[in-house]
Amino acid sequence: MSIELDATTYVHAKPTTAHSYILPAVVDVLENSFQAANETAVFDLGCGTGGAAAVLAEKGYDVVGVDPSADGIAKARTAHPDLPLEIGSGYEDLSSRYGTFDAVISLEVVEHVYDPKAFSATMYDLVKPGGIAVMSTPFHGYWKNLALAVSGKMDDHFMPLKDHGHIKFWSPGTLSTLLLETGFEDVDFEYVGRIPLLAKSMIAIAQKPH
Repeated sequence: MSIELDATTYVHAKPTTAHSYILPAVVDVLENSFQAANETAVFDLGCGTGGAAAVLAEKGYDVVGVDPSADGIAKARTAHPDLPLEIGSGYEDLSSRYGTFDAVISLEVVEHVYDPKAFSATMYDLVKPGGIAVMSTPFHGYWKNLALAVSGKMDDHFMPLKDHGHIKFWSPGTLSTLLLETGFEDVDFEYVGRIPLLAKSMIAIAQKPH
């Protein structure tokens, strides 16, 4: 059984607060991985209202994106009418519909996903051989979790009362295992927002074999 978050609503189509510290790192990853933006095709899996896709498109990347939220895509089309952003799910056969891409990004999405193995498999199919997947999610490590517990902020962080909140909580080990078991290799991590031990989010960069 797959659960869609198509009831998710958005206040606006601007990049989220998290994007302020995630996107610069993602841009650096893409710039370090590919010679020219205008020769690089990027798929945004879980594009929301298109904020990240718009930033990458402005830098010259050829960006396509999908999101299961009809509200999110409606706002994305209003704010970014020139971007090909459509309703779509990480549980669908998206590679048959869109083809393959040099890079697939998925920013702050996998923590909302009921079936992460199916989601990761879809991501894998969208990446060209030799291409990369770039996935960010809130960071969970021993010292950060300890700090949350000691400071009494554990409930706020895990957001159990929030509609469509986080349902999976990833560490570098578990996220690396997910990507490696999917077929990716050479998984590296960057930590953004605060110092690495207390980072707000982590970014996994994984390569698809040639």
